[in-house]
Amino acid sequence: MGPEAPGRCEVMPPERPAPADLPPGSVEHRVTVADCVARAGHHVLGTPSVVRLLEEAASAAVAPLLGPGQDSVGSTVDIVHLRPTVLGQLVTATAVVVEIDRRRITTTVEAFDDVERIAHGRHDRFVVDGGSFGTRLGEKAARAGAEPGRVPR
Repeated sequence: MGPEAPGRCEVMPPERPAPADLPPGSVEHRVTVADCVARAGHHVLGTPSVVRLLEEAASAAVAPLLGPGQDSVGSTVDIVHLRPTVLGQLVTATAVVVEIDRRRITTTVEAFDDVERIAHGRHDRFVVDGGSFGTRLGEKAARAGAEPGRVPR
């Protein structure tokens, strides 16, 4: 679909439900030491790592709605981290698009380890033009004296 086709974010009307046939986004991740904090003598999956996995799932869920040259960025995260997950467990995070309001896309998110549900909530993403957003990031990196840090896709 081209950028002018219905279903792409730049032409979406305000406040409407997501397309019924839009698949959920999903990521799987085996918990490593880098994902963990030490609690009660165990390496436990930290909340920031849970948020990262949920954001990756939401990004995957939103991807089919993006037009050429577009990307999405996270803006709001509202989650409940319910249960601990220990080093080595497999975590599956999923996201479902539930609402589209112009360039804001709302998802419901949840994560399960191989034993139980560990988190749930909502996450909003905004659609951005990849080119102009990349330019602004490069300008900010220059002002901060940092390397632009471009990542190959």
